[in-house]
Amino acid sequence: MTKPVILVTNDDGVMAPGIRNLIEFMIPLGEVVVVAPNKPQSGMGHAVTISNPLRLEKISKEEYPQEFSCSGTPVDCVKLAVNKILKRKPDLLVSGINHGSNSSINVIYSGTMSAAIEGAMETIPSIGFSLLDFSFDANFKPAKKFIVSIAKNVLKNGLPKGICLNVNIPAVKENELKGIKVCRQARANWEESFDHRKDPSGKDYYWLTGKFALHENSNETDEWALKNNYISVVPVQFDFTAHSVIPEIQNWNFNG
Repeated sequence: MTKPVILVTNDDGVMAPGIRNLIEFMIPLGEVVVVAPNKPQSGMGHAVTISNPLRLEKISKEEYPQEFSCSGTPVDCVKLAVNKILKRKPDLLVSGINHGSNSSINVIYSGTMSAAIEGAMETIPSIGFSLLDFSFDANFKPAKKFIVSIAKNVLKNGLPKGICLNVNIPAVKENELKGIKVCRQARANWEESFDHRKDPSGKDYYWLTGKFALHENSNETDEWALKNNYISVVPVQFDFTAHSVIPEIQNWNFNG
């Protein structure tokens, strides 16, 4: 039997420690193909490149894992992989491991998760992995067995059409990880402000700052799981329709 094909991407760049660890974790599970940005693309969300050419460079000499760097966004990487590099759709797409959290509302802004969502749109079983540590020398090893277990389960069981997984991992020692909790996204937002500054020529510029505001403490959420040293697994869909509100709006008077 042929090995499963596993597409690996991220938003921190193809040489980031997170993706190097993820590649290592995935190699025993199948034929790994890497297509990732040639520079950091954090916070790009679901952006695609339409006003500049995309450049793709093969950076590996081995047959597997094949590795390519791309001048575009994480979503560009997935599109190019599916349409130009792979001979068939991969059996699994994994994105990350992101340096920093993509839990709760952060999923909206995340390039890591947008790559996974793009995979789901392409009907590829997809997972985004994030570690709650922004540092370059973050330790990804404690979560290895859980990452591999989640990937194996998705390869075995698949995912419903249009669904991907958002996996966030506490930055703690392996013996402090309590396991995996399948849960929902917490209600939260960023309370933002813009720091007003002046450059050396005296011109104004602004620097985005803010703090994370959590609006609930339910033990059913990803934020609760992470705070209590569980790895959170949240099923994510790209259908943003608020289905429960449709009947109410249908009763509005649009003729008045």
